[in-house]
Amino acid sequence: MPQTTLYDKTGASVGTVELDDELFAAPVSVALLHQVVTAQLAARRLGTHDSKTRGEVRGGGKKPYRQKGTGRARQGTPTAPHYRGGGAVFGPHPRSYEQRLPRKMKRAALRGALTAKLGDEAIRVIDTFALDATKTRDVAGILGALKASGRILVVAPATDERLRLSARNLPSVDVILADSLNVVDLLNADTVVIEQPALARLEEVYR
Repeated sequence: MPQTTLYDKTGASVGTVELDDELFAAPVSVALLHQVVTAQLAARRLGTHDSKTRGEVRGGGKKPYRQKGTGRARQGTPTAPHYRGGGAVFGPHPRSYEQRLPRKMKRAALRGALTAKLGDEAIRVIDTFALDATKTRDVAGILGALKASGRILVVAPATDERLRLSARNLPSVDVILADSLNVVDLLNADTVVIEQPALARLEEVYR
């Protein structure tokens, strides 16, 4: 069973914590991670882009000129695609970009991402933040003591308004609930800071 150091708010080591084998010693499949990341990013697209067809553009209803006698090709409507201001032929229309993936694939990818982060020594486990007040300076100090650098993802066991409000002014820090953890946020983070109570929630949800 993998282990990692347990820290307090001052950055001092207060022991070790055992990590679940299924979450932090899982197989890492790059192909699976790529597939899940692609699907998750695709699902974030709104898909509201739209272009007008020849039946939707303004105008039409009258021939540009008479059918015969002009020496030119016959035309039926100025809304045809080859006219300036005419409708688009194969333009985009509202659609969903969602890619459906089995739940087992998503969970396997998440476990692989956690394992990869542990292997890169990018995971810090803190006993608790336990902020006394809503102060960005306090969160920045704790993260600095933990030597968390780069893009930081803080995994909280439950909603903590003081933590959320204190961290929101730090552009490189994101706070996420343990049961909302996802592959994209994990892989984007350079350091993952997990509160110790969140480990039990991770085991409960993702095993």
